[in-house]
Parts: sequence; C-alpha cells; structure tokens
Amino acid sequence: MNPPEPPAEGETGGAPAVDAGRPDPRLAGFAEAAEAGTAQSAAEELEIPLELGSRGEPGSYLMRFSNRGARLLSLKLGDYSMEMEDAGGESLDPATWVELLAPFGDPGGAGSLGFAASQSARGLLTEPLEEALWEHRLLEPGSDGATGIEFSYAPGTGVRFVKRLTATGGYGLRLELAVENLAAPEAAGLRQFVLTPAEVVPPHGDEAFYVEPQTLAVWDEGDGALELESQHAESGDLTGSLPAPDSSHLAYAGVHNKFFAFLLSPPSESEARAVLGASYRRVADPAWRAANPDEDPEEALKYVVCDLALQLQVPDVGGETRVAFELYAGPKQRQILQEANEAYGTLVDDDIGFFKSIAKLITGILGLYHSLVGNWGWAIILMTLTVRGLLFPLNRRAQTAMARFAKKMKRVQPMLDANKEKYKDDPKKQREEQARIMQQEGAFPPLGGCLPMFLQIPVFIGLFQSLRVHFDLRHQPFILWMKDLSMPDQLLRIDLNTHLPFIETIEYLNVLPLMLIFLWIAQHKVMPQPASTDPKQDQMRKMMMGMQIFFAFLFYNYASGLALYMIMSSGFAIFESLVIKRLWPIDDKEQPPKKPSRFMQKMAELQKEQQRRLELEQKRRASGGKKGGGKGGKGGKGGKKRR
Repeated sequence: MNPPEPPAEGETGGAPAVDAGRPDPRLAGFAEAAEAGTAQSAAEELEIPLELGSRGEPGSYLMRFSNRGARLLSLKLGDYSMEMEDAGGESLDPATWVELLAPFGDPGGAGSLGFAASQSARGLLTEPLEEALWEHRLLEPGSDGATGIEFSYAPGTGVRFVKRLTATGGYGLRLELAVENLAAPEAAGLRQFVLTPAEVVPPHGDEAFYVEPQTLAVWDEGDGALELESQHAESGDLTGSLPAPDSSHLAYAGVHNKFFAFLLSPPSESEARAVLGASYRRVADPAWRAANPDEDPEEALKYVVCDLALQLQVPDVGGETRVAFELYAGPKQRQILQEANEAYGTLVDDDIGFFKSIAKLITGILGLYHSLVGNWGWAIILMTLTVRGLLFPLNRRAQTAMARFAKKMKRVQPMLDANKEKYKDDPKKQREEQARIMQQEGAFPPLGGCLPMFLQIPVFIGLFQSLRVHFDLRHQPFILWMKDLSMPDQLLRIDLNTHLPFIETIEYLNVLPLMLIFLWIAQHKVMPQPASTDPKQDQMRKMMMGMQIFFAFLFYNYASGLALYMIMSSGFAIFESLVIKRLWPIDDKEQPPKKPSRFMQKMAELQKEQQRRLELEQKRRASGGKKGGGKGGKGGKGGKKRR
C-alpha cells in the first residue's frame, strides 16, 4: 500500500533546510561504504522490543519495532490498564496495558512513524524506504541523556537516512528524521517524502455515538487561531485531504480514539513549514477481512490513517538536513494535553462540540463535587440536584402559570365548544369569535411556561457530549454492578439479536435505561394533565410518551453516567409532584385579566384599523365590479353604433 503523493514541487513554496550542517559524527562509520556506493542495511528482518520509563508512571511505554521500514509496530501505555479493576494502571503485567498503537499485519503499509519517499525522492533509493531493512541501535542514557532507538539506512546511492526516537519525559517523545549526503553531489535539492504518524490506533470501546478511531490535522493560522480538519473510520471516501487554510502551518496531526491519542507536532515554525499538506486514507483490518470473507470489503475498513507530505532539502556533499517533531502518546485528558502543548486542547473541544463552554462548566462542577465525595457517580447525583435546584424557582413559576392557565381553560372550554357548534358552517366567523372569547377571558398560554425546559436542553446536550468523552469517568465505578460510568452499566451478557434498527444485537442487559423508561412513564402519570378533551391533544401526549420510550432505547448503549443524570432528574420531578406540591400546593386561582400594556393596546388598535381598511377595500372592489359590468354593456351598444 503506497502512501498518497504529496503536492508537486512548485505548487507550494519550498521549505528551508532545517539544521543543515556537518554530518553527525555518530554516523561517520558509514561514510566509506556510502562513498563506495554500497548499501548499508540489516542482514535480516527483526522485531525489536523497547521499554521506556517506569511502569505505572506517565511516560511508561512498551514498544515493538520492526527494522523493515524502521516502523513502530505497537505501543502500550504502562500506566493505564484495560482492566476495570485496574483503572489506575497499577498492574505490572503488560498484557493488560492499553495498546495505543497496534500491529497492522499488512506488509504493504508504511507503519506508524512510517517514512516513505515520494516521486521526487525515489531516485535516491534502490528500494522503497518502507520495505528496506534498516540498521538499528538502542540508545542508553549517556552524555546526551537520550534514551530510545535509532535506525539508519544507506541505499548505496551516496545518501543516508536516519530515524531517531527518544523519550523526553511525561507522555512526550521526540522524532528526528535526517537526510545526509555522503557522496552524491547530484542528489542535492528539494525532495518530497511522506510521514505517517500513526497507522493503527484501535478503538477503545464500542459506542454508536462516537465513531473511532479518528484522524485530524490542526492548522495554525496565526494569532492563536486554529483550524481543525478531521475524518473518522466510517467516512464515505476512502481517501481525501485534510486541507490547510491559506498562510497557515501545521500545529499538530495524528490519530485518536475515545480516550487516547497519538499526536505529532512541529516544535517550531521552521519545521512546521516543512509540512506541505495532510491527507487521510481508510485502511482495512486484515484479520477482520480474513475472518469475514463473505462480507462487503468496505466493512473491513476499520482504521483511518493520517499522512503528512514533507519537503526536505538534501544538502550538498558532507551536509545533513535534520527535522524534529514532538510526539504525544497518552490520555485525552485536557489538563495533561495542554501541559504537553496548549494547542492540543482543541482535540477535546472538537469531541465535545458546539456546547463546549457549558460542558466545561459541567465538568468543572463535577470535578468540584468529586473532590468532596471521591466518587464520580455521587458527583453526578449532586450536580443533578444542583441543576434542578437552580432551575426550581423558574420551574415553580412556570408550573404556577400553567396551572392557572389550565384552570381558566377548564372554565372557558365550554364557551369555545358552544362557539364551535354555533358557527360550524362558518369557519371564518368561528375563528373570529374564538379569538374574541380568548381575548376577553385572557386565556393565552404563559410565555414562560416552556422556559425551564429550554434552559435544560443545553445542559443535557453539554452532559451528553462531555460524559461521552470525559476521561476522568473512564473505569470509574459507582455502586454495585456499575463499574464504569463512561460505558453502559452491563449487568450481565445476554447477546440477544432483536433484528430491530438502531438496537440490533443487545450484547448486555443494561438496567439503567430500563429504569429510565419506568421513571419516565411514572413521571408522565403524576404530571397534571391538560383540561382539554381534544382527541388530537390526547394523541399528541401519547406520541410524546412514545418518543420518550424511543429515546430511552436509543440511549441503551450510552454512558451510564448520562443515564444516572436522567434518572436523578426524573426522580426529582416525581418527588416534586408527589411531595413538594402536596406540602406546598401550587396557587392555581384565576387571576383577573391584566390590563393590556400601552404597546399591546396600540397593536390592537392597529389590528382593528387594518381590519377596517380591508373590509372597505373589499366593499370598494365589489361595488367597482358591478359598475364596470354596466359600462361594459353600454360600450357594447356603442360599438354597434360605430359599425
């Protein structure tokens, strides 16, 4: 699988050579062979393990490399576990560690940290960089303090390529790419390459509301303005660009899943200018394809990859061009991300979406309560009570207004029914009389009746978005069988195939959504019903009840933290109806119609004046039509006289 071609030379301004100068003295041992035109490569294909950092601490990695293409096959995080009972990563067993980069299994891929030559650079090679066997050496802490691995490859054309990966502390790594001209004066000039930061970032969970993995490129437009372009593994196109705005440079790019990310960023603008563009491509999972040979081949496209087009200066003989990139391999936790690179915060903002400001406020309140009670489930409950408590005065006022309106409508409804029967053959008169009765009785729905509901919508959406990707909820238990608030509660495995759209196979029995359906039905029963006996309104109430049940099933496989919020919110509403309203009944006494304001009086006068003018215009037209007909008759006689 060849990486996509970057833009042709000349379409974008050439990037300056970075760190060009004398060759690295550590590489001098290859000079004679390069000058003699012989290749320097490994004798056989090897897998090279590398462990960095201290297990259980940030920056603890277990990596596996292949010297074929100097690719990174896999990367595990030594401080995070896939086991729910080991959320903090205290286990020292690497078999349980989170695998951020997985082996692909397809030899045609360039691999994670893949470095490949585009058309303009292929003349420097005798075989593709991603297929060559590179030599390697492990870097131990020494005079420069570097710990990591270094690959080198001399194809025998007088140039040599070096790829070097070192730990920088925390979740940071440093990738250096070097092109050295040992004995090829004709090779000097701009050449283009393709760098693939991460090839396979496996999904962290199976959630319908969050497609993973996703790839992105974020472009710096200057003055702190960042433009994010992303694609996910289920996008319609197999390949495409992650376009850069005019006069921008790369801020960072990479691939991420629900909770973890592998990102690459240039440390300076000069290195960023070496990146000409970014593209994505969807790639198949060979193991899935082999296990499902009869399925649609497109179903095997489980992963998405980001490729960066690089333009590097091959120096004159004796010189070296070296570019460096910072890597982040760790959790998508806002504080940790922004400590590594302030721009990385846009990754979390993009996951949350439009209501990111509300989501930040909600997660801030959640964090405060968690610091007090030490459990995210109880923190969600306290936050729910806080939200309902803050909205209670508005709810109470709206409920009072609606109760008074309902009582008034109960009195006015017989008058409206009588009017409807009286003018059943004259719809226009029926509407006029109905408007007169409603105006006279002041029977209009209160404007603020729906305000509390509308105020809760942004809160609900903010919760929906933030709880979906809030890293702090990962593997966080509540009580009993609820072990992970970022996932469905999963009481037991049932594997029930419903053959229904949206639901399909029910893998686990999730209790919280079923509790939510019961509470929504109970809430519907205890809420005061409108006085109207209109069958259409009764049908509308039944449809609303059905929609609530549908949404409960739609959220069946959603995070249990959100279900917990909705359960507590509905429970509070039921408690309010059964207890608070009995202890503190709502005053539903009819209030005398308020005297219309001057503005409303003026509007009523204008409406009457407009109606009067309309009636006069209709009379004038009717009268003019009759006169016109008479003149037409006389005109006809006159015509005969002229003949």
